[in-house]
Amino acid sequence: MKKILIIEDDLIMRENMAELLELVGYKVDVAKDGKLGLEKTKSFLPDLIVCDIRMPALDGYGVLHILSKNPLTASIPFIFVTAKTEREDLRKGMEMGADDYLTKPFEDTELLNAVETRLKKIELLSKPEKIDSKTISKTDLLKSIKNLSAESEPRIYKSKEQIFKTGDYPHDLFFIEAGRVKSYLFNEEGKELISNIYIQGVFFGYQSIIEDRAYNETAEALEECKIKRIPKEKFLSLIRKNKNVSSKLIKIISQNLTEKEQELMHMAYDSVRKRVALRLIDLMPDESKNSISISRTDLASMVGTTSETLVRTLSELKDMEIVETDMHTITLLDREKLNEFAKAW
Repeated sequence: MKKILIIEDDLIMRENMAELLELVGYKVDVAKDGKLGLEKTKSFLPDLIVCDIRMPALDGYGVLHILSKNPLTASIPFIFVTAKTEREDLRKGMEMGADDYLTKPFEDTELLNAVETRLKKIELLSKPEKIDSKTISKTDLLKSIKNLSAESEPRIYKSKEQIFKTGDYPHDLFFIEAGRVKSYLFNEEGKELISNIYIQGVFFGYQSIIEDRAYNETAEALEECKIKRIPKEKFLSLIRKNKNVSSKLIKIISQNLTEKEQELMHMAYDSVRKRVALRLIDLMPDESKNSISISRTDLASMVGTTSETLVRTLSELKDMEIVETDMHTITLLDREKLNEFAKAW
């Protein structure tokens, strides 16, 4: 029996959708807001989520963003529900990776068709021979690339071992089975700037392959990692044969560029305190991840400040009982206070 989670703050709509889906044989759970929806997702583990966009405390965008950061929940199909007057919401939701949307008010058959179609599509896309479907989500793209790596043996990289360096020409796409990887470059003064932190379940190194150019950054294991290497010829063949895969990849690259632009804006205009708080929120996006293991040097590089300034800011957060720190680990004690701290600065 397929499980559906409904996240909707309107009581009548929430109960009507739940009753309808239960009548046709789905197991249904509900949540009245985004925060409760995240908790229900972890305990209920739904096969699909139907979520309203406009909700108090945590809206639908926040729910989708947090779930997409967690490898355990990133693959759950996500359907947004919004009002007719909120067309911009639809565009933003789809750009963030939503699989479908429903516009209020909608007929019962529209809800049933959307749920059934998405579940069938995910089932088909889980089979390699059925990958060429009409639409493909970020999750489906990840499955496609994982299929390519099925025959390759993972390689173990030790902590601080380089995976590739600036100027190398790409021969492989990389998929992380375990561990974390950082990519970084150096500014004109020789200071290291971390561009990305890659975690278990993601792939990286594709942009240089697509653009047929040398790497403009270095990738290094933050800890012992298990990584599969996918020959670039296999990856390029997948893109050429499947237009939906290439289309989704372009969207991901575009989204990455937008995120980088936002980071640059934060670097230019935000205080160090705010940048530290925002980076901690990004590294610990939800209750399932309340601690990180990262060196002060790496975190300072990500924030764009000195290690000394970072340590002072962390000490301030520690005095406020927002975080707890030791030599290598930062533990978040009060997420709400951290959000308030970021807004204050």
